[in-house]
This record gives sequence, structure tokens and C-alpha cells, in this order.
Amino acid sequence: MSKVEIYTWQYCPFCIRAKSLLKKKNINFTEYKIDGDENARALMTERADGRRTLPQIFIDNEGIGGCDDLYMLENENKLDALLS
Repeated sequence: MSKVEIYTWQYCPFCIRAKSLLKKKNINFTEYKIDGDENARALMTERADGRRTLPQIFIDNEGIGGCDDLYMLENENKLDALLS
């Protein structure tokens, strides 16, 4: 099983939507809640090649982007391959 990590803010609708898809697919993930923590956001931004938007999702340490990117992978039937 792949290692899935997601950086979130508590009330971010895109974060909630991304986590919902992962939960629906029964994917275990590590969530980093970075609400207001600029140091954590800087670390996330570095890992995400400069992207600062939330959520930022990583599968096996590879940044895949945010919520829209996650759903695009799902709609193109590519997400399951990344997660296996």
C-alpha cells in the first residue's frame, strides 16, 4: 500500500473534499493540519515545489497536487494504480 500524506486546513472545503475521496476509497493517510502554522506551510511549500495552495497531497513522497488533481486522477482511472 502506498504512503499517502495530505496537508490541510481545518475548514478548507477543498481539503475536506480530498479527504472525503480518500476515505471513500478506504485509503489510510497521514494528515498534517497546518492552520496558521507558517513554518509548517513553508515546509509543505518546499516539498510541493513552490505550491502554497491547500490541500497538497503526496503519494509515496511524490507531490500530486491538490484536490482537483486528485479527482482528475480518479476520473482518469489513474489513482488506484498510484495507490497500489
